[in-house]
Amino acid sequence: MSSLKAFRSEIDVLMGIRHRNIVKLYGFCSHVKHSFLVYEYVERGSLRKVLNDEKLAAKMDWEKRINLIKGVANALSYMHHDCSPPIIHRDISSNNVLLDSEYEAHVSDFGTARLLMPDSSNWTSFAGTFGYTAPELAYTMKVDEKCDVYSFGVLTLEVMMGKHPGDLISSLMFSASTSSSSPTGHNTLLKDVLDQRLPPPENELADGVAHVAKLAFACLQTDPHYRPTMRKVSTELTTRWPPLPKLFSTIELEDELVHRNVNG
Repeated sequence: MSSLKAFRSEIDVLMGIRHRNIVKLYGFCSHVKHSFLVYEYVERGSLRKVLNDEKLAAKMDWEKRINLIKGVANALSYMHHDCSPPIIHRDISSNNVLLDSEYEAHVSDFGTARLLMPDSSNWTSFAGTFGYTAPELAYTMKVDEKCDVYSFGVLTLEVMMGKHPGDLISSLMFSASTSSSSPTGHNTLLKDVLDQRLPPPENELADGVAHVAKLAFACLQTDPHYRPTMRKVSTELTTRWPPLPKLFSTIELEDELVHRNVNG
């Protein structure tokens, strides 16, 4: 029954939306013995698969990575702010972002998605992937857009680091909240946590990578009220990146934490 519910949920959500960064549902079959969905074919498969493949990951340069992050942000902004009622994905992860031949992102797997109804409490059972879910879901099951924002922040760091950020997130959040001298948050250079399979970004791409890192940390605020909306993130990613105040090679993770408020 739970599988049937997820199946019908995915149909309900995807039949009503059209966006270049959301996987297209062409049709479905709902039968007591055979139930399946027919999607567009997305050539490269999941983002996780690409990041775990040495050759494919090396071909996914900084420009492609920033572009795919923009694509996911645009898709979530559309779902949260341009759909009525708003759609909350609830399971943004590198397994659920598919890449086409040009490394363009397509958000997929809407089996756990929820329509954010204004006349409903929007409390729900747990859904999501461990390592991507917002911390407030540990003590409340109330779903809103900021849950997706947090997952987007984790995904963004994963794209830039080439692997799931894991303990880096909790270490940085602890360091920022306590001003401790944690070696993870202090004196750690941004360039050293980026995917070492790529050469360091230069010129405008360096500005872009630093700006994306700042947005990622803003999305990872422990208090959901301080996280930006996906519309704000999408706008920040499509405007001209601010020039770096110092050399990219000298930027520390703490710099991005201190200036992580995307409103200035």
